[in-house]
Amino acid sequence: MDPATTAQIITETTVDAAAMDFSMWGLFLRADIVVKLVMLGLLFASVWSWAIIFDKWWRFARVERRANQFERIFWSGRSLDDLYQEMGHRPQHPLSVLFIAAMREWRRSQDIASSSFIGLKERVDKVMQVTISREIVNLESRLLFLATVGATAPFIGLFGTVWGIMNAFQSIAISRDTNLAVVAPGIAEALFATALGLLAAIPAVIFYNRFSNQLSRIGGRMESFADEFSAILSRQLDERS
Repeated sequence: MDPATTAQIITETTVDAAAMDFSMWGLFLRADIVVKLVMLGLLFASVWSWAIIFDKWWRFARVERRANQFERIFWSGRSLDDLYQEMGHRPQHPLSVLFIAAMREWRRSQDIASSSFIGLKERVDKVMQVTISREIVNLESRLLFLATVGATAPFIGLFGTVWGIMNAFQSIAISRDTNLAVVAPGIAEALFATALGLLAAIPAVIFYNRFSNQLSRIGGRMESFADEFSAILSRQLDERS
């Protein structure tokens, strides 16, 4: 093959490759139906993960801010009955819900003879433990989705990658040509699927770990408050007896 013919083939191959649309939209439109489904699934997982991330970020920040405010009021020396009357109808965060649940059980005993106070502390402790468990379950809702996306999205993207490479090899076999115009589309689809898998997985893993740490901190804070509040009620029971 003379140099002129070789140069012409290289020029035509370059022009064909350059004429292709390698934008994200172009890659999606040109992809196989299986790869398209993979891309759409990963895109949905990424969008939903970010929606959960923003919701949890705002919610955990609000919980910790209001918990700080509640603890300042609680330890300011105000009467427990006054505090209960003030926020009994509008608990706004887990600590206030815990306090109200314990106070509600405590106040149910106010019209009972003092001899019936036996076992009251155990009932209040039980109520607080149930409340803590319920609030933790409420706070960790949808975090499992982030964990699932973080664990599975790379493998789903890898499946799209393998499928795209298979398409590239099929194109080579059909055309019996290995120039860039034949190989590039399948390889680009494969890499795009991999990129979408990582785009969905990396933020999901990062923020799942962050929110899990915050959830553990909130749970520990509620446990500590429950122990301190139980000690306060125990002292009051001792004084009444």
